[in-house]
Amino acid sequence: MELKKSEQANIEKLRVPITLMGLLFVGSVVLASFSYQEGKVREIKAGVQENVADVQFMQDAQEQDAPPPPPAVDAPPPVTEEIVEEENTEVEPTPVVQTPPPVDIGPVEEVVVEEEIIDFPDVEAGFPGGAAAMQKWIGENVQYPQTAIEMNEQGRVYLSFVVEADGSIGGIQVERGVSTDLDREAKRLLRKMPKWTAGEAGGRKVRTRCRLPINFTLN
Repeated sequence: MELKKSEQANIEKLRVPITLMGLLFVGSVVLASFSYQEGKVREIKAGVQENVADVQFMQDAQEQDAPPPPPAVDAPPPVTEEIVEEENTEVEPTPVVQTPPPVDIGPVEEVVVEEEIIDFPDVEAGFPGGAAAMQKWIGENVQYPQTAIEMNEQGRVYLSFVVEADGSIGGIQVERGVSTDLDREAKRLLRKMPKWTAGEAGGRKVRTRCRLPINFTLN
């Protein structure tokens, strides 16, 4: 017995695979078309941005390179008027110099510079004739105060004084006294004494300081 194949049965078996292959093909085409369009859109956007950036960069470069035009300066009109210099005919006044009146400064006082007082000269100052002559002179010229006699005052008065270069006596001071009356009498005796022989230092007469005790006693 010979078997016969049905052509309709064979077609039914191939319909499902063919349908699946068609759907797969169509999906691939659609996916490819979408990918292609999206890529084109990206390229167009990127190109537009680059063009815009290039245009902006070129504009900035042109603005920096091109310096501003200098302002127009109007030239001053030429001076055609001739300047005439006039001679100075004014006479300067002669200044009047006034002499100030003399200033009266009064009498001029002479400033006397005192020489140094030497305590230890080369040659001591002394009474003319020596110590014995001085004691005799004091005994002849002393005036014992009456109040000191009544009070029985006696003792030794120590005096210091300066013998000037000319022998005169000055600067009398009581270093140690006895009483007011006896101290006063001792100073009076020194003032009344004759000039002393001045002391010497370096071969010349100088001012020297001397000390002298005067003894007051009652008999």
